Amino acid sequence: MKTALTIAGSDSSGGAGIQADIKTMTANGVFAMSAVTALTAQNTTGVSGIMEVSPAFLGEQLDRVFEDIFPDAVKIGMVSSSDLIRMIALKLKEYKAVNIVLDPVMVATSGARLISEDAIGTLTKELIPLADVVTPNVPEAEVLSDMQIRNAQEMEEAARVIYEKYHCAVLLKGGHRVNDADDLLYTGEGPRWFRGKRIDNPNTHGTGCTLSSAIASNLAKGFSMAESVERAKCYISGALAAMLDLGNGSGPMNHAFAITGEFAAEKGDIE
Repeated sequence: MKTALTIAGSDSSGGAGIQADIKTMTANGVFAMSAVTALTAQNTTGVSGIMEVSPAFLGEQLDRVFEDIFPDAVKIGMVSSSDLIRMIALKLKEYKAVNIVLDPVMVATSGARLISEDAIGTLTKELIPLADVVTPNVPEAEVLSDMQIRNAQEMEEAARVIYEKYHCAVLLKGGHRVNDADDLLYTGEGPRWFRGKRIDNPNTHGTGCTLSSAIASNLAKGFSMAESVERAKCYISGALAAMLDLGNGSGPMNHAFAITGEFAAEKGDIE
């Protein structure tokens, strides 16, 4: 069985972070492992508290994983401090990690910065160049490319700039301001659009985590970058289309929409 490691924060409400990553990896047929960067107190309406782990303890988690069950892919989510970013970069290089998918969580949907300028600088210098693919949304791509993105043409230009600057593939997600569900993959072969259909579901908590984890899962299984992106988009569309509705805010998707079998059965189904 192929394996994947998520390096990210915990979401106590289960819709994003390592919880979403583990659910996604399991649903996509790989064994999921995790190294926790921070604990959060949150639900579908917002975050009330964050407690980071120490860089030393994060490093110890990564040592124990890589020394025993070497991951076939690594997904990295939000890491808010420079010291934690440096530790991740150190360990990825030390163990020669493969199939690294980096979701550069820097800017919230509202436009608010989620990490400091110092941490963004460390991320771009130390971590992004190690990635096989980086998956920014439009506001994050604007930070990475230092340009404004208002349409599909500017998405292609920004993706090219990021690709040439950091020498990794770029999946620029078009759901922020530019278009609803069309994403752009930029590799050495140039740009390739992945068209998606708009799903009218307000419960989109954890979509970025889920997409990047699904890509990592498929890379772990040996699919190409383009195949992994296409399969990941199909998976997230299914999770959204299942129309799970939990909580009082922007709720989670149904990561288990395609899991069937006797252990997934409801009580009424087996009586």
